[in-house]
Amino acid sequence: MKPLANITALQENKSEMSHSGIAIGNGLQLKRGLPRIERWLLRQIFKVIGPAPVRLVMGDGTELSPPGVSPVATVIIRDRQTLLSLVADPEIAFGEAYADGRIQVEGDFTRGLEEVYRTWPSRAGVWEPYRRLTSALMNRLQNNTERGSRANIHRHYDLGNDFYKLWLDADLVYTCAYFPSPSATLEDAQEAKLDYVCRKLALRPGETVIEAGCGWGALALHMTRRYGVTVKAFNISHEQIDYARRRASEEGLGNRVEFIEDDYRNVSGPFDVFVSVGMLEHVGANHFADFGRVIHRSIGDAGRGLLHFIGRSYKGDFSRWIRRRIFPGAYAPTLAEAMAVLQPHHYAVLDVENLRLHYAKTLEHWLQRFEKSGQQVCDMNGAWFQRAWRLYLAGSLAGFRTGTLQLFQITFAGPKAAPISWTRAPLYLDINQSDENLQWTHATS
Repeated sequence: MKPLANITALQENKSEMSHSGIAIGNGLQLKRGLPRIERWLLRQIFKVIGPAPVRLVMGDGTELSPPGVSPVATVIIRDRQTLLSLVADPEIAFGEAYADGRIQVEGDFTRGLEEVYRTWPSRAGVWEPYRRLTSALMNRLQNNTERGSRANIHRHYDLGNDFYKLWLDADLVYTCAYFPSPSATLEDAQEAKLDYVCRKLALRPGETVIEAGCGWGALALHMTRRYGVTVKAFNISHEQIDYARRRASEEGLGNRVEFIEDDYRNVSGPFDVFVSVGMLEHVGANHFADFGRVIHRSIGDAGRGLLHFIGRSYKGDFSRWIRRRIFPGAYAPTLAEAMAVLQPHHYAVLDVENLRLHYAKTLEHWLQRFEKSGQQVCDMNGAWFQRAWRLYLAGSLAGFRTGTLQLFQITFAGPKAAPISWTRAPLYLDINQSDENLQWTHATS
């Protein structure tokens, strides 16, 4: 059975009249009097996105959905201009119209996005050349040069710490958490993630660590506080660096962790360990070679490191709407593309893990907290901003649930690095186990 074919093959002269409207076969109903062009446009949307189980409704109540399904969400389209834009470029148009309030969604918002992601064709048919052109233009305008990176990062991270405090955990960790169990709290899962990264790096007291892209400083502080290392952390978000410096001073760690407001390209060694959590997405594939050279300049052939990043199972551009409105300059690489960072310097990949489901769980927590703070977000930044960020968080959650997005952790080491561990057992030590066990792990690695 091909529901999409059933939709596109609807013939008005085969319709049956009912007192409430026009039955056009397979249980679909269109209200009497709807202009023929609008009926055609509604059908074209499903032709573009596939037979997702959602209901499209025009402002006058006219609706259309694929046959034989129970719609999980209803998309209300207010006017013909919005309808036209959805047919021409559904990804950009939906984001713009939803943020503007010209589209409303009733029902399970995230589930509706998931279903569309599942049915969306891998190529946009006749519109594919247009999508490629606009994506290439956006890549050019948002190129992550030193100047471009500052502008891109500023637009996303310098929105005010009070905004992020509404829906992140207490330590403001804005990356995928690690849930020892699905019932773990967000706070416990983020602390578990910080420690998981440290265990993968097999940190030893007295070592020096360079962190590229440190957020609000949670990982750098955790490494220093719990593992006795010295850290230099680079970031170009002024608000994040200012916050991290205050935290380090308040905890009396200012002499062991230094937060530097500068571009990663200006990092130089020597250090024992390199770590980057949530940074590679901001580098851009055309700068991966530069990133690799920075790593090698920092830790040479004897160091080790970890890359934690949002990725994809197949090569493709990041969402154009998210890059336009939320995350300029973002790119999610495949594992093969990420290897362009490590291979030129003969770094050995020691461990690869996909934490996709953990990021979905993280986003469930973030979205729930964001929804509870919706009015405060509106008061801070306006209703357009609140709707745009709701779509961004819900769309990201749908992406990780469906596998459109992945979360990779790669542990690597130089050709002259000492062995880290005989087995993977040290990775699964309980976060609350004694320091004696941790020291034993370090001594035997």
